[in-house]
Amino acid sequence: MTPYDASGEWLRCALHAHTTNSDGELAPELLVRHYEWAGYDVLATTDHWARTDEPSTKRLLVIPSTELNAEAPDQANDSHVLALGLETEPVLPEGNFDALPDVVAWIAANGGLPFIAHTYWSGLRTEQWWDCEGLLGLEVWNSGCELELGRGDSSIHWDEALEHGRELWGLATDDSHHPGFDSGFAWTWVRAERTRESVLEALRTGAFYGSTGPAIRAVEVSEHEVIVECSPAAAVTLYCGRTRGARANAGRLGYPNNSRVLATDDDGLITHVALQRPWDGGRYGRVEVKAANGTKAWTNPLWIA
Repeated sequence: MTPYDASGEWLRCALHAHTTNSDGELAPELLVRHYEWAGYDVLATTDHWARTDEPSTKRLLVIPSTELNAEAPDQANDSHVLALGLETEPVLPEGNFDALPDVVAWIAANGGLPFIAHTYWSGLRTEQWWDCEGLLGLEVWNSGCELELGRGDSSIHWDEALEHGRELWGLATDDSHHPGFDSGFAWTWVRAERTRESVLEALRTGAFYGSTGPAIRAVEVSEHEVIVECSPAAAVTLYCGRTRGARANAGRLGYPNNSRVLATDDDGLITHVALQRPWDGGRYGRVEVKAANGTKAWTNPLWIA
């Protein structure tokens, strides 16, 4: 389930961004230019209830998408769902929004990939959506929500869903509305060919990882260990369940819990580490890399028990 040995190149993707077709500050062509100049390879335009189909450029692949509302499970619990690669123009309902399972099913039936957005910012409990059939994943990180309210990190919801047995992928996104102020803080590295079909298939199958800075260069899973190569890190953590896992910490007082540091850089930061799996494997396994400046990167689940 890891993309590190797969074919294709690593594409830097912005998978949640808004234009003047909803509540963004830049017109579609200017948003495309903004992310192209920022060094991204892929942009998903995710305007609210609008499928913005702006042409790609030689440098940037644009995937028309949208962001829809759903009730989870009722009108008092508004959830937002990204519909990546949607092939049909959505229609804003005149009355209440549809229930989350119905919205997810409609997205899938119309060629899109459904990911629930900013669950922490939305004030959702995990049990309100973790049994939704067809949901592919969630935003583990949303920079706009972090900048607005300090509620951009939904990793606890991810862990609860994984513990529950749901195989869900984790995106890292900007959710940009004010490019230049809330853009370029997060991205999803997708292992794919530079085509819309290949990128969407990689997102469907979890061939990607999210980041706000660190690079995860290799992950090797064995029966007893998970070996990680990464950009210099202050800590590398293996999450295996609510109370299970392993962690390596850099520095003179670094605390190695169920881990072996295999290599460091000249500053003593971790670049290669072996993390021990629990004797029974744990309910699931995912890796989080934290840089010295606090930025993070997240693998998708490496296994689900």
